[in-house]
Amino acid sequence: MKFQAPRGTYDILPEDQAYWRFVTEMTRQVCELYGYERIDVPVFEQTGLFERGVGETTDIVEKEMYTFRDRSDERMTLRPEFTAGICRAYAERKLHGRPQPLRLYTIGPAFRYERPQAGRYRQFYQVDVEVLGSQDPAIDLEVMQVAWQIYEAVGIKGLSFQVNSTGCPACRPGYIATLKAWYEQHLDGICDDCRRRYGENPLRLLDCKRESCGKIAEGAPRIAKSLCGACNDHFVQLRSYLDALGRPYEVNHRMVRGLDYYTKTVFEVWAEGIGAQNAVCGGGRYDGLIGMVGGPETPAIGFASGIERIILTMKQEGIEPPEVPKPAVFVAYLGAEAKDAAVVLAQELRSAGVGAAALWEDRSLKAQMKQADRIGAAYTLIIGEEEVKNGVVMVRRMADSTQTALPRWEVLDAVKGGGTA
Repeated sequence: MKFQAPRGTYDILPEDQAYWRFVTEMTRQVCELYGYERIDVPVFEQTGLFERGVGETTDIVEKEMYTFRDRSDERMTLRPEFTAGICRAYAERKLHGRPQPLRLYTIGPAFRYERPQAGRYRQFYQVDVEVLGSQDPAIDLEVMQVAWQIYEAVGIKGLSFQVNSTGCPACRPGYIATLKAWYEQHLDGICDDCRRRYGENPLRLLDCKRESCGKIAEGAPRIAKSLCGACNDHFVQLRSYLDALGRPYEVNHRMVRGLDYYTKTVFEVWAEGIGAQNAVCGGGRYDGLIGMVGGPETPAIGFASGIERIILTMKQEGIEPPEVPKPAVFVAYLGAEAKDAAVVLAQELRSAGVGAAALWEDRSLKAQMKQADRIGAAYTLIIGEEEVKNGVVMVRRMADSTQTALPRWEVLDAVKGGGTA
């Protein structure tokens, strides 16, 4: 049989690794700059965690989760996102006993059964950043700034924020009632999915991507007029911080995000020049989620960004990442005795922190030199029977093709120091 990668998945080939290495390393540096610690949670969790946390009426739970029964007949789901699992860990591991707020980040794969398209896959990789234990709008700003600085660090320009407030349990029910009353007059003009959302999850009516539904949503009542005093003050303060930093942003009254757990602040980071889907990340506040999954009531906020989406944006903008480092030294040999010496020399170099490669296939010197060129080695160390007998190694500097015979014990210092005698 001829096997293929499952639909919606892909192989990250060596030539693409420079992008992945660069994005993950820049993410790590930025997160640590802000004092965030890494956490890793399981790739699969109990299905109920996502039904409870993400929301039973969301598209993710209804249509997109990879769910299975394990050998104990327990329902398990490959994680479709990180936040619910991090909140479960916060509750289960009693992380609320640590100094608060707790700043966390993680990087890894997630899984959704979606229609594959550019930058969107069924197995995809996310950067996820969360702060748990604070409801201060300055924390909202900080999380947004982490996202912004990650994109700046990888070279993406033309950034701006889209922001909104989705209210809280005190004021949102009143807005939903107002929204439903308004939509009742427009049910004939919306799609079948939106008719279902009308009864199950009315806020999602504002988020429909169909053009006909979008035109109707533009005329819908805006949540800003229904916010309670606390939610309004929170949103005003966040906007004042954005103004103070000079960050460009737009209040997007239709942005509610796709998950049930959001409260108050929701946001996206947009980048210019990447087509209709110009959001590179999205997130928001979820003050009730930790309590919903068994922990103490704890305010929290976070965001997730698809690494594929970041790399796609980098490629569209012509941003080249630094190359993945290659071995600095290639070891070539001629003859069985020289091969024994080459094996020992190559390992000595690696043990000293100098990258070293070799063919080990008893090829001609010409073939070995071609391989040294191919991998971009700075030096080729050549050992033959005469070199073994005399205790020397021929050190060839590839940049200018100069070569010098050095005593065996001087070779490490020569290649580490960047030049030959």
